[in-house]
Amino acid sequence: MTTPLTLSFGSDHGGLALRRELMAALKAKGYTILDRGTETSASCDYPDYAQAVAADVNAGRARFGILVCTTGIGISIAANKVEGIRAALVNNVDAAELSRRHNDANVLCFGAKYVDAPLALACTEAFLKAQFEGGRHENRVAKIEPKK
Repeated sequence: MTTPLTLSFGSDHGGLALRRELMAALKAKGYTILDRGTETSASCDYPDYAQAVAADVNAGRARFGILVCTTGIGISIAANKVEGIRAALVNNVDAAELSRRHNDANVLCFGAKYVDAPLALACTEAFLKAQFEGGRHENRVAKIEPKK
């Protein structure tokens, strides 16, 4: 028996509906879901949710994170400020797959204004199936990590 892959989700008010739809679809496919909110449509701050999901990924509570805000821009910037996180804002399946294969992304970001639930699910499935290729990409990824 294999352990189901755990995914951590977060969104602000602008990504609430898409986050809920995507979580439900992935839970139905057998994924374990950590829901870091928000739970209402009241205005809230996307960095709080980006940081909560990033903490799950960095601590190993989740293998990957998925974040949603209205455009995806703010929440992806916030996530990328957390050491160890490589968040990719995508709006098509090819970019989602390549973000894993070439960039070893560990957080997937969506803009609810630009991506509907079926497309977000297709992107997420491509992201989760893809494997980091290493090789020439490994050196490039190493260059974006903070210097110690």
